[in-house]
Amino acid sequence: MKVAIDIRRVRDFGAGTYTRNLVNTLATLDREDPFVLVGTPTDRDELGELPPNFSLLECDPQDKPRHGWRLNMRLRKQGIQLLHTPYMTAPWTLPCSHVMTVHDAVDFLNIVGDGHSLADQILFHRTRRALYRARCILSVSRATRRDLQQIFGVPGDKIEVVYNALDARMSQAPSEEVIARTLQRYSIDSPYLLYAGNVKPHKNLPRLIEAFALVKDQLRGHPRYAALKLIIIGDELSKHPQLRRTVIKSRTQHDVRFLGFVDRQTLSVFYSRADAFVFPSLYEGFGLPPLEAMSLGTPVVTSNVSSLPEVLGEAAQFVNPEKVFDISRGICEVLLKDELRLQLVERGRERVKRFSWKASVQRVLDIYRQAAA
Repeated sequence: MKVAIDIRRVRDFGAGTYTRNLVNTLATLDREDPFVLVGTPTDRDELGELPPNFSLLECDPQDKPRHGWRLNMRLRKQGIQLLHTPYMTAPWTLPCSHVMTVHDAVDFLNIVGDGHSLADQILFHRTRRALYRARCILSVSRATRRDLQQIFGVPGDKIEVVYNALDARMSQAPSEEVIARTLQRYSIDSPYLLYAGNVKPHKNLPRLIEAFALVKDQLRGHPRYAALKLIIIGDELSKHPQLRRTVIKSRTQHDVRFLGFVDRQTLSVFYSRADAFVFPSLYEGFGLPPLEAMSLGTPVVTSNVSSLPEVLGEAAQFVNPEKVFDISRGICEVLLKDELRLQLVERGRERVKRFSWKASVQRVLDIYRQAAA
C-alpha cells in the first residue's frame, strides 16, 4: 500500500492540528508501508522527525487546475494507490483512489439554492463533485456526517465517523513556575473567563460579550468575582470592528481582553487557570477547544447545538447559544455552584479519555487498506 497525504495546510488551525497528529501517529503505528507527504519542505518541517518510510513529494502550495494536473502526473509516476486530503477538497483529476476528511460544513450552510454569488455556487458544486468522487469520506463527528447528507446528498454508507482527539502537545499541565511567569507577563491577577478559538461569525462572540456584561452586573460586589475578566484568545480586536462596538455598547472595555494568537504552552496556562471556559458557538464540526480545557481541569460552558453535545456528553454546562440570558445563566451557575463545578471538572477529565489518536488513526489505516485495494 502506497499512500500520499496532502500536508499543504499543516500550519492552519483545525485541519493543521489534524494533519500533524495523523502523520505523527501513523509514524508510530506503521513503519513498513510507504507514505508520501505532498507539500513543501516548510510544510514537512512542521511534522518533526519521521521514520524512513515517510518521504516528501514537493508540490505547489496553490490549488489551481494547472497544479492539479501536475500533481496528477507526479502521483502516477510515484505509483500512488491512494491520496488522503485532510480537508474538504480534491485535485481536479487523480490517478488513484481518494479519501477525504471533512471537519465541518460551516462554509456551505447558507449557500445552497438561489440568491448567492456565482463563486459560491461554483465552490458548492466543485465540493459536491469531490465528495462524490471520494472512495471514502472521514467525518469527525456524527453531526458533520448528517450535514454532508443533508447539504450535499452524500450517501451515509460512504461516510465513516472517526473522531479527533487532543493534540499531544496540550496533554501536559504547565508547571506552577510557568503559570506564574506567564500570568505576570500578561498582567493577569483577577479571576477570568476564557474563550479560545478563531474569531468568525458562527463563533458567536458578540453574544458572549453581552452575556459577560450581564454576569458582571449580577456579580457586582461578589467577594471573588467582582473583578471578573473575559479573555479572548484567537485574534486581535482591531481586526473586528463589530466586536469593538459590542464591547463599547456593553460597557466592558476594561474587563474584556483580546490577546490575539498565543503559543500552545501559553494557551495551556490560560486554560488551567480559567474559572470557566466559555464556548457558545453556533456551529462546530467537532469542537476541540472545550476538550482541551477539560483536560486541564477547567469547567466548560458551551452550546447545546451541532456536534458539541455529541462530543462533550454530560461533561459540560450546556446553554442556548442564541439567548444571551441563557449563556449568562450557565456561566453564573458554573461560577457559583461549587458542587456543579466539581462534577464538571471530574466528568471532563473522564470524557477526554474517550478520544485517542492511536485508536482513530488505526481506524484510518484500516480505511486506507480498504480504499487502496
